[in-house]
Amino acid sequence: MSIAELRRATRETGRADRRHGRRIRLPDNRAALWFLAPFALGAIILTIGPIFASLYLSFTDYNLLQDPNWVGLANYERMLTDTRLHTALGVTLTYVVVGVPLQLVVALTLAVVLDRGMRALPFYRSAFYLPSLLGSSVAIAMLWRLIFGADGLFNTVLGSIGIESQTSWIGSPETSLSTIILLHVWTFGSPMVIFLAGLRQIPGELYEAAAVDGAGAWSRFRAITLPLLTPIIFFNLVLAAINSFSAFTQAFVVSGGSGGPADSLLFYTLYLYQEGFGAFRMGYASALAWLLLLIIATATAINFWLSKYWVHYDD
Repeated sequence: MSIAELRRATRETGRADRRHGRRIRLPDNRAALWFLAPFALGAIILTIGPIFASLYLSFTDYNLLQDPNWVGLANYERMLTDTRLHTALGVTLTYVVVGVPLQLVVALTLAVVLDRGMRALPFYRSAFYLPSLLGSSVAIAMLWRLIFGADGLFNTVLGSIGIESQTSWIGSPETSLSTIILLHVWTFGSPMVIFLAGLRQIPGELYEAAAVDGAGAWSRFRAITLPLLTPIIFFNLVLAAINSFSAFTQAFVVSGGSGGPADSLLFYTLYLYQEGFGAFRMGYASALAWLLLLIIATATAINFWLSKYWVHYDD
């Protein structure tokens, strides 16, 4: 039966019901609407409203104390000559380009090791996942600052093997970003668990057939595991990139909110915070937030476009 015939039959049934005095009962959706109302109200007040408000403020000069003053594209034009913004973009891009691949490589390596069916697997899985729960917390960032300080644990370990160092790895512009990237890599638990779930879905018969054909461990990993795991890799890549672009807590705590030393930890979100809540240039901070949205959207779109060349699905 075509759609037109189905509609015609429905109308005729309705006319027959009305001729015989039968009332047509429509489904009562009021209960569903009441349950959805808190979510819809929260989305409007806490998400959609602030989004449009920040878009308006990005075209104004607003210092939180006076009414917004419309300035048009002045905030966006200022970005072209803002050297600290350019520094923040460079620091953030370095953090994303270096930290995200390293984290995924470590997560995938440990997932492959855990997938071999070792004893006490739930314990190791929980232990490796724990840093992901704590990695973005203020306490871990403060601990990281102590570990890589001049008198920290890292220099103590180096001294125990005969390498004397009084360098503050956090306080040096050459090494401070590397320590934050290391902290990011250390929080590999979440992508590792997702990788482990993906590995459990690969049929074991494929590995058995490859082993019968004489394929070694590396050949099986390269020809079977990686191609079948590319959708999971792509998923983790997109999430990790978005989270890395919006990283804030680690750089704020380790640098004391300054982005130092020498702006080597001036992440984009930290600079946005300084402009909005430090210098009270909320209009310019709103413009920075929209620029960050465009950057993340562009990076995500590029990842989706490139995925057709390396991500393999079942179909």
